[in-house]
Amino acid sequence: MADLETRAAEGLATFPVRLEPGDDLRRTLEELAVSRGWQAAFVIAGIGSLRPAAIRLAGADETQVIDRDVELLTLAGSLSPAGAHLHLSIADDTGRVTGGHVAYGCRVRTTAELLIVLLPDWRFARDADPRTGFPELKIQSQIPN
Repeated sequence: MADLETRAAEGLATFPVRLEPGDDLRRTLEELAVSRGWQAAFVIAGIGSLRPAAIRLAGADETQVIDRDVELLTLAGSLSPAGAHLHLSIADDTGRVTGGHVAYGCRVRTTAELLIVLLPDWRFARDADPRTGFPELKIQSQIPN
């Protein structure tokens, strides 16, 4: 069991990130993945504030833009050179919570504090899946056999 625990600890690394006012949440994370050469990563936590928030709600084709101050309650998803698949939940000034897919155009209002887990033994890609109509995650091991 100790060998498995050691291998698991060696197989990932964490990367804390703070995004600044005006940063586009999704675009900045995608650019970070490419510039740092991250082949596979997950955002496992994210908090902060946005204005506007651009999200695609479940089953919707169009992006909804919420152009008022909102708190970023959660952010999670995958990152790779092929792009990001991110979900968020936000709360407005009445406490109403909305969630969905992060679209381009979510701008950091004051801060976004994130924790990213890097998976150096893996490579993520995105391939069109005819069953869903979307480019879906393809996971490849980088560990030699």
